[in-house]
Amino acid sequence: MKIEIVERGGYQVSQRLDRILHEKLERLSKYFDDEVNVKIVCLKVAKQEKLEITVTSKGLMYRSEVTSDNMYNNIDYALPKLEKQIVRNREKRKEKKAKGSKQENFLPFEFLEKEPEELPSIYKQKTFDLDPMLIDDARFAIERLGHDFFVFLNAETGKINILYRRKDGKFGLIDLVY
Repeated sequence: MKIEIVERGGYQVSQRLDRILHEKLERLSKYFDDEVNVKIVCLKVAKQEKLEITVTSKGLMYRSEVTSDNMYNNIDYALPKLEKQIVRNREKRKEKKAKGSKQENFLPFEFLEKEPEELPSIYKQKTFDLDPMLIDDARFAIERLGHDFFVFLNAETGKINILYRRKDGKFGLIDLVY
């Protein structure tokens, strides 16, 4: 199990917390046969501490996000959520196998499991030129247009970025790797 811990928002992960995270996450390895990647993000948001855990294995992704006053409590809340997701997914796969399903590549997201005829058709398609611009210009464009997101070519990096408005009113930036 490969565990990566990321500190954000001024939060410092102590050696004790690091040890506890590794010990508790190793318990999840009993559910996986192969290499598992775990990304843990510890951050401070106002006076709260937030823990985000993302587990990926064989194209499947499990995620838990918890916010409270104490990071140690966050661990105790987040891990049962992850374990529940993993167990539920295993049960679904066993049921499909028991029914004689020929589908070998289990699709991890429920919306992908639908038959193609159930998916809605594309209602509208747009084409536009990606002119290089700075992040501040993209932020101005998102405000001016009144949209929740904006796709642009970052003039500083030369990569395509997506700027989006978060639920808390702040902005998020997605930097695509291709």
